[in-house]
Amino acid sequence: MKKQIAILGGGPSALFIYKRFAEDAEPDFEIHIFESKDRLGAGMPYSDQGANVEHVTNVSDNEIPEIVTSIKDWIQDLPDDVLAKFNIDKNQFHEYKVLPRLLFGQYLSDQFEMLIKKAADKGIVTEIHFDSKVVDIIDVPESCKTKVEIAGKGDFEFDQVIICTGHKWPLKYEGKIPGYFDSPYPPAKLKLQLNHPVALKGSSLTAIDAIRTLARANGQFGTDKEGKVSYIPSQESSDFKIVMHSRNGLLPAVRFHLEDPLVSNDSLLSEEGINNNRAGNDGFLSLDFVFEKEFKDSFIEKDPGFYAKIKDLSMEDFVDSMMGLRESRDPFTLFKAEYREAEQSIKNRESIYWKEMLAVLSFAMNYPAKYLSAEDMMRLQKVLMPLISVVIAFAPQSSCDELLAVHHAGRLEIVSVGEESTVEPFENGGVNYNYTDDAGHPKSVHFKTFVDCVGQPHLSFDAFPFQSLVEDNTVSRAKIKFKSPEKARQQIEKGNQKVDEGSDGQFYLNVPGITINDNFQVVDSEGKANDRIYIMAVPYIGGYNPDYSGLDFCEEASASIVDNILSIEA
Repeated sequence: MKKQIAILGGGPSALFIYKRFAEDAEPDFEIHIFESKDRLGAGMPYSDQGANVEHVTNVSDNEIPEIVTSIKDWIQDLPDDVLAKFNIDKNQFHEYKVLPRLLFGQYLSDQFEMLIKKAADKGIVTEIHFDSKVVDIIDVPESCKTKVEIAGKGDFEFDQVIICTGHKWPLKYEGKIPGYFDSPYPPAKLKLQLNHPVALKGSSLTAIDAIRTLARANGQFGTDKEGKVSYIPSQESSDFKIVMHSRNGLLPAVRFHLEDPLVSNDSLLSEEGINNNRAGNDGFLSLDFVFEKEFKDSFIEKDPGFYAKIKDLSMEDFVDSMMGLRESRDPFTLFKAEYREAEQSIKNRESIYWKEMLAVLSFAMNYPAKYLSAEDMMRLQKVLMPLISVVIAFAPQSSCDELLAVHHAGRLEIVSVGEESTVEPFENGGVNYNYTDDAGHPKSVHFKTFVDCVGQPHLSFDAFPFQSLVEDNTVSRAKIKFKSPEKARQQIEKGNQKVDEGSDGQFYLNVPGITINDNFQVVDSEGKANDRIYIMAVPYIGGYNPDYSGLDFCEEASASIVDNILSIEA
């Protein structure tokens, strides 16, 4: 009898899961893919739900894990009219170029079709269920099965279920408050002609998506005599302006040449190194150990000059130094300087090594982050992640050209709003942005239009959509234990509502989402991993995976999940 596997969602995460089965599984598997839309592969980021024609990836062909064919080879077979839509010349295309996101979505869809054929050739049966929205998941341990409830189509029963439902932006005020957008997605909603300033919360790649769309709706881009991108606002939008609001007033760093473009989970942290450190640290992984031995020491041979500068710095000192250098300069002046530095990096094919290693560190930290103490998890989030989020955004050059053009036209600025800013919506429309400026003066500025651009939020346990798994305790709230009860009590005294005392007398920090293990299995309230239910839907595992990295994340997570399923079946 064939093993019945359900993949819930049909986007990039599902693509990599399916790829593993197509390559490694035996013919005794039957795989069902449930997709709420009518297309596989693209998911939200690479379909019209997450991109317009103007939006581009921040990775190139050589930085993408292998699927079936390379993008370079795939491009050669595309019709000229498709390439013309995206202004691509196949004769000029190479593996270091980024792609329009919608075109990349088409690539992923085509790769999925190739994988389905590959699986069929091996005798693996695949059933595709389009227009199938998952409304609930019910675990049935007595029969070692799991049921999946599909809206309007009833229940389906499987041996294993893998949740790949992708991105989720809950609507809080959008549709209720005129001019308020909880995210810039789908971006077609931002094709608005506006004759007033627009507030963006955040300055990440998500904000860049919003800027590229809003700018086109209120003007046009061109190229001057020197080949430099320029922006001309339309006459109807004479008062149009975009104001980014950032905690530290910084723009994202610019994409540069990566020495090792395929980031892998074993780049820094070995399982042996993690286990040895935990054994001598009451079961916790030390953040200082990771930073000292797995980040700083990597420069001893690769960049001894940089190592000499940082070898005596603590993590806090290093971050203060890096952020201080950035914050002391005008953000657009810094942006231009980093643009020039990145251009040289790409031209010479030489990495900016400290930035690359910070990206590797961030990615490698994802999996063992669950073994940090709560004290170190708070340090990671408060100290290191703000630097990481700025440095490893890798804004593509074409996005940088447009940002600089809109800024040069006097239609884009960024303000620093610190940690305590608030956005106050009004029933009749718009918001007040409340913050304290760098001089310590309180500010409250009204905007008719506001777009939240902080990126995919880490959703709480209470937002987990499959309620049967919550009600029967199949899933549990993600928590990180404190090493020091005294430190936990201090946090409680300070009013930290994320800290509480468990039934075992230990103190815990509640982090977003649900508990999972290293194989992405859901873990129940008794600490037992479930052999039937796996999850790599990033909004619901953010507590244990603080920085998930696109397709690299999909590649690594899919290996852990499918290898575990196949080992169970062996």
